[in-house]
Amino acid sequence: MFILELSFGDEPDRLAARPAHRERLQALHREGKVVMAGPFPDDSGALLIFDVADAEAFATIVDEDPYYRTPGVTIASQREWSPIIR
Repeated sequence: MFILELSFGDEPDRLAARPAHRERLQALHREGKVVMAGPFPDDSGALLIFDVADAEAFATIVDEDPYYRTPGVTIASQREWSPIIR
């Protein structure tokens, strides 16, 4: 599994890009690749949990979504995670 933490700025581009990003997340969720995803209550960022086999698959998911390169969206952290309770 992989965790992606985002931080958000005030740029309007982020909000304009969000609907397409959420559609992608829904599709990945249907495929079993996104476990959970959502913004923090203060809208300062978001946390996403991916269930993919390896770092290459995770990198491909991130690279294919332009939202992660949108002004106002910063990848604060991305790392592999080994949960002991699922």
